[in-house]
Amino acid sequence: MEITGRITKDATVCKVNGDREVVNFSIAINDSYKPKGASEFKKIVTYIECSYWLSSKIAQGLKKGTLVELFGRIGCNAYIGSDAQAHGSLTFHTSHVKILSFPKGSQDNTTMETQSDKDPDDLPF
Repeated sequence: MEITGRITKDATVCKVNGDREVVNFSIAINDSYKPKGASEFKKIVTYIECSYWLSSKIAQGLKKGTLVELFGRIGCNAYIGSDAQAHGSLTFHTSHVKILSFPKGSQDNTTMETQSDKDPDDLPF
């Protein structure tokens, strides 16, 4: 399965069973639709908890606001909360992460200088 969304907070790395590491993060998927008979679109946000087991190094690039495309399989968790009510959450067991864009103002963003930005006097001929 493939999903695309923005990271809601910086990824964290947790140790499991002493030597294994998992990268945990969550994404928000924004969507909108126009209800029948309505004149305005309704916006909805779906939050999905994600885990990535293959390498903890990727956590460095998974910062809040980063747009990512994820590949993996979806699951769900059901539990009884402290309020004695049933709750559930979506989980995504990620097998591949593709970073599509970093948030504005991020240090990870790199800008390339274009030829038009250079001073014409610096031309080699």
